[in-house]
Amino acid sequence: MPHSYTVTAHSTAGRAVVFAALVRAATWPVWSPIDAAEIEGGGDPSEPQRGGDIRVFRTGRAISREPVVELVADRRFGYENNGGPFRSYRGTVELAEASDGGTDITWSAVFEPKLPLSGPFWRWYLTRFMRRMVEGLAAYAGATAGDQGGT
Repeated sequence: MPHSYTVTAHSTAGRAVVFAALVRAATWPVWSPIDAAEIEGGGDPSEPQRGGDIRVFRTGRAISREPVVELVADRRFGYENNGGPFRSYRGTVELAEASDGGTDITWSAVFEPKLPLSGPFWRWYLTRFMRRMVEGLAAYAGATAGDQGGT
């Protein structure tokens, strides 16, 4: 049975700045609870990822492999999580221009856990974890835009 979560945040940065952080795996440990990031096959995690690239994230002892499955410049970033506790997991980050020139960020996923009856736990856990992700992304992008003298 599929489960889902949705978390949101607002960034003072424009969509291009937020998107640039999303597509560079090397930035994720800076603005999120993730400890380390690399690109499977030795790609440069500081370069923008492309569709099909597989990012490998380490958080504590947990390792996740996440293929990039959708990129719509400055609007949408889609990924999957292969393995771990999920039979399937598809995450999407949507970026919408806000009336103040910043960006409204919506981070959501639909997932199916491997263990029956564990869906409510994973929805609770992922909502908390991903709220930290989306808020960190919003703040990082806002600071980055400020460092660049605008959005």
